[in-house]
Amino acid sequence: MGAAGGALRRGLPRGPAGSGGVRVLVLSSVFPNPRQPVLGLFVRERVRRMARHCDLEVVAPVPWFPLNGWIRPHVAGVPRRESQAGLTVHHPWAFSVPRYLKALDGVFYAASLAPFLARLRRRFAFDVIDAHFAYPEGMAAVVLGRLFRVPVMITLRGTIVRLATYATHRPQLRWTLARADALVAVSRALRDVAVALGQAPDRVRVIPNGVDTTRFRPMKRAAARAATGLPAARTVLLAVGALYEGKGHHLVVDALARLVPRRPDLLYVVVGPERPGERYRAALEARVRRLGLADHVYLAGPRPAEQLPAWYGAADLFCLATRSEGWANCLLEALACGLPVVTTRVGGNPEIVREGVDGLLVPWGDVPALAAAIEEALGRPWDRAALVAHAATHSWDEAAAASLAALRALVDRRELAGATAPAPADGGASCTR
Repeated sequence: MGAAGGALRRGLPRGPAGSGGVRVLVLSSVFPNPRQPVLGLFVRERVRRMARHCDLEVVAPVPWFPLNGWIRPHVAGVPRRESQAGLTVHHPWAFSVPRYLKALDGVFYAASLAPFLARLRRRFAFDVIDAHFAYPEGMAAVVLGRLFRVPVMITLRGTIVRLATYATHRPQLRWTLARADALVAVSRALRDVAVALGQAPDRVRVIPNGVDTTRFRPMKRAAARAATGLPAARTVLLAVGALYEGKGHHLVVDALARLVPRRPDLLYVVVGPERPGERYRAALEARVRRLGLADHVYLAGPRPAEQLPAWYGAADLFCLATRSEGWANCLLEALACGLPVVTTRVGGNPEIVREGVDGLLVPWGDVPALAAAIEEALGRPWDRAALVAHAATHSWDEAAAASLAALRALVDRRELAGATAPAPADGGASCTR
């Protein structure tokens, strides 16, 4: 087993008493870094609150392949280690073939990380792995958990919806979920996906994401328009998130084509980066030009996280025509800012948006229904204080506390099993990690 085996055989201390006695290794490639500062903010929000009550380090691998700087310029220059929001964050390389052999990412991920974690473990004797996303992180975590003899909790997020439809990934997902020590889903919809993959419903705990209401809160429209540079006289439809086909921006553009003749004041604003490797922005811009909507669509590009509340505050309606979601944090952020929502009835969206109270829900891909819902929502009087109050019921502190309690329970269960196991026949020490 080499270096990894040596790390396993040494006696490893528990976390310091002041940290709650547990050391957590967080594993997620979707995590902010200096080149992608808004990537995976929802993971960091939960993790940094957990870190107040435990000893925790983050491993956020960067995909690597020969000529990586040319193939993946968006990760060029990411430091191998950094301090972020009080967290120690590691960015080791994980071998990944661009575009191809993606069904082997779980294996490549585990093989790439094993030597790194063996070295890290000499200094940071983690008791449990907190993996975000079922694949490749979850699958790799199960392999690494067995290698280092620590339990693994996997938090299921939206990518599992798409991956579960792939013949190459579905068996790997079944294998991974069956062997994880604990499963968490951020929505009931994702729990249903896990059940369809063979898991019992009571094995999957639902812990929704939260929202930071100290940052996302209502602000004066005029001040928000001034801060964002959006024109005061326009009616603004807003989308926040990555720019790619699955988010349905083209559907909103098609809906605009139906609405603009009656509502020439409409302006659709998209805040967010294009997803690496995509060419969606160019296709979307061509669609806008073809429909004669150049004066009605503004692709604002990525913006710093601290500026997002102003963009929400400047809008009249939030509009997300997404094809699938686990838990769309942008919906909760919009509501926290007092902004009503029109979105699709997919994934966790109906768990966030109460139909007719916080916004309107439409079938995915139904452009006439989307256009009608936008027009109706713009004409409705919304109880914006009720939107804010509803968003405030989703707390990051509660999500972090529930997640950390589940991780501690895994460690306690593993130690109890080790303490009650029969002593080895040769009188040697038994390994309980």
